[in-house]
Amino acid sequence: MDELTHPKVIAQQLANAREFWLGYGAEGRRRSGHFMYRSGVADAQLNGVVSLAGGSFKNALQEAESVFSGLPWLWWVGPDSRPGVVGDLESHQFSEVGSMPVMAVRLDRVRRPSPTAGLEVRVVDDPAGLADWVRCWTWAFGIDTDLTAKILTAEAARPESSPRLIRFAGWLDGRLVGTAALYSSQGVAGVYVVSTLKERRGQGIGTQLTAAALQAGREQGLSIGTLQASSLGLPVYERMGFTEVARYRLFAKA
Repeated sequence: MDELTHPKVIAQQLANAREFWLGYGAEGRRRSGHFMYRSGVADAQLNGVVSLAGGSFKNALQEAESVFSGLPWLWWVGPDSRPGVVGDLESHQFSEVGSMPVMAVRLDRVRRPSPTAGLEVRVVDDPAGLADWVRCWTWAFGIDTDLTAKILTAEAARPESSPRLIRFAGWLDGRLVGTAALYSSQGVAGVYVVSTLKERRGQGIGTQLTAAALQAGREQGLSIGTLQASSLGLPVYERMGFTEVARYRLFAKA
């Protein structure tokens, strides 16, 4: 069996993802058989149920609808969810709104990208840098600018410190043009918040930032890198050597 697809390694990757998302909001915590997080920001990706491994679906749904009242939110279904959850969701007027492959790579086998001329990758280590970093990725992801201040508050309130959470910023021609983050947990290097401003895409910026995060994980002694890929990022990660090992399906109330 390939190391990347070993059930234990996949479980480590999913646990890394749960921990990262649970970092958004002090109310994010494990319940009886399920995980949920609430940032309070009106963006679906920043509020949700990450998995339901056991317990009552009805009870979990009632709690989620109470906790997320007035906010958009997602229910993530992956290999760490028990069988039958999709049917439960569909019977309660949820519909699938997307999916994200969980991808992995051996850190000693990452295909290093060619340098992007003039790009400087910096570690974000102060409040002003964090504000710029949040502003960049929210712009890149097309999030309503009215939410930026609240997202910054949620980001600044995350409990982790370096080296568990390291944020990277890509600067080109004196402008912040891309972001990435390394989240080290559960024995794997998780890569998150990879973004590039629309007008700068196609120049290898996201690839360079992803590589910087993976290299930082390798320097910490980790051997596996993991991420959840968007459709835009998928071909980039495949070129770097990532392989799909699992998949999250995302559901929202119709």
